[in-house]
Amino acid sequence: MRAITNTLLIGSLIVICAMTATTFGQPAKLIPMRDFFKNPEKAYFQISPDGNLIASIQPYQGRMNIFVQTRGSDEAKRVTTVTDRDISAYFWKGNDRLLYLKDFGGDENFHLFAVDKDGAKEVDLTPFDSTKVMMVDDLKDHDTDVLVQMNRRNKQIFDVYRLNTVTGELNMVAENPGNITGWMTDHDGNIRIAVSTDGVNSSTLYRANQQDSFRVILTTNFKESFSPLFFTFDNKAVYAASNLGRDKVAIVKYDIANGQELEKLYDNPEVDVDGMQYSRKRKVLTEINYDTWKPQRKILDKETEAIYKALEAKFPGYEVVLTSNNKNEDIFTFRTYNDRSLGSYYTYEIKTGKTAKLADRNSWLNENDLVEMKPITYKTRDGLTINGYLSLPKGKDPKNLPVVINPHGGPWYRDTWTFNPEVQFLANRGYAVLQMNFRGSTGYGKMFWEASFKEWGKKMQDDISDGVAWLIDQKIADPKRIAIYGGSYGGYATLAGLTFTPELYCCGVDYVGVSNLFTFMKSIPPYWKPYLEMFYEMVGDPQKDSLLLESTSPVFHVDQIKVPLLVAQGAKDPRVNIDESNQIVEALKKRGIDVPYLVKENEGHGFANEENRFDFYQAMEDFLAKHL
Repeated sequence: MRAITNTLLIGSLIVICAMTATTFGQPAKLIPMRDFFKNPEKAYFQISPDGNLIASIQPYQGRMNIFVQTRGSDEAKRVTTVTDRDISAYFWKGNDRLLYLKDFGGDENFHLFAVDKDGAKEVDLTPFDSTKVMMVDDLKDHDTDVLVQMNRRNKQIFDVYRLNTVTGELNMVAENPGNITGWMTDHDGNIRIAVSTDGVNSSTLYRANQQDSFRVILTTNFKESFSPLFFTFDNKAVYAASNLGRDKVAIVKYDIANGQELEKLYDNPEVDVDGMQYSRKRKVLTEINYDTWKPQRKILDKETEAIYKALEAKFPGYEVVLTSNNKNEDIFTFRTYNDRSLGSYYTYEIKTGKTAKLADRNSWLNENDLVEMKPITYKTRDGLTINGYLSLPKGKDPKNLPVVINPHGGPWYRDTWTFNPEVQFLANRGYAVLQMNFRGSTGYGKMFWEASFKEWGKKMQDDISDGVAWLIDQKIADPKRIAIYGGSYGGYATLAGLTFTPELYCCGVDYVGVSNLFTFMKSIPPYWKPYLEMFYEMVGDPQKDSLLLESTSPVFHVDQIKVPLLVAQGAKDPRVNIDESNQIVEALKKRGIDVPYLVKENEGHGFANEENRFDFYQAMEDFLAKHL
């Protein structure tokens, strides 16, 4: 059973810049660029339901494939043969079969594939053109079947199908009437909840069983959040993440049949709560998760507390994340990490307390050569508090530094404290890196999010500019050596920064960024159409707000761009169409400006293939070395 989510994200990617500067103290060891961005040797371990086998993702001919090994053995056998595109996600289906998702050249039309644990019977279970598959329920207690949703019948909406992963038999179990944007099952795999939208208002629909018709329980404006997470263990009520009647999202128990909140389990005065976990075997709630300046958890039961205490004692200085478990919940896989290391993967046996290392995530990187990601805050010109992160290069006086300003994508997303290879690469080359959660970033409550509405290129951009001013005021930044880079919305913010505040930056890199808000609205994927009215209210209506969108679309103001710009784009990007990059490049070329333009034909919204990542980062490094 999976939670219903209606979050609309565009994506987030990070700049790469390179520059040398006068050293201060012990100089940092120069680490090869590819060491930051090459594929891991082994990653994403998952244990089989019986606990005997462990699967992982490993490279094969430059693409990440599934390998399987016996628990306790280091010898793994490759079971998939994917050579065009990395496998993006996978999971066990019973003890003998694995399922994985893969798209085609970045088009985000993911298909569901299956393969036996020995590599036999590899098959595309959803071989339908221009169709996107998403999981509804993996039905852990069923040997062969899963519930998936597909836009096979209508590209704008998703119906639910029961799929036999051995025979490929496919049967529709819920037909979308045209306005449903999410489905949710109970603990028995029955579809009991749906979410509909009219573009602005969302309704939660409920039925007591699969024979009944759905009825509306709750209708809210999109500015309010009510997201069912999972049913109570008796399948009568639900746990939900909700900000109804409050500014911050809380975890609540909700009487879904009668539309009433029964109990608030947890809220945090500073930030939204992200979600909650539970034990399938023991039928107890285990932990609630949220992010302040770094990931936090509230433990809900003694057994879970004992697991974390044991592991955290063994790995001080690292975050510990449980990544999978067997059906009996006595053998786990987990990973460690911090802001300077991607850590390692391990198994943990509750009965013996034994941990065994499976692999280091990036063994070639020494965390002592890398830098801390420090939380910072600053005030905007209109009094908002912006939370962010500053990463300073090792071996340099933190004064008068070259800086990369790195606004995140989304924009309804947030930067978090974690290991970030792009930021570490920048710092290793002598840059300070500023990441900021400007207004509209998620996690800081309803009011902070709503403060971004119709503020693309305006107050949202002011928040970024105020971060630049803060760095200069702190004497950290050299005002003449500040670059801006971002991907997706961050790419838009890069173009807006160079267009509307050209005096702040000496160069910029736009990665799959929006340049024209009119054409962007017209080219969104068909399955985003139900959200279009909401998008109009959040960004602007192309007809009613045409003057606003014209004033905040960088392509109409390219005469203001005074500094060098590098543009990168995936040709198959379904979110930010290649026309967005084509327009800004052509407009600048008409003014006689040479704009380096990197296009990858086999990529979408960001470069996933290893060789393309290398090309992208090398192009950026060369570009910035030349212009800085």
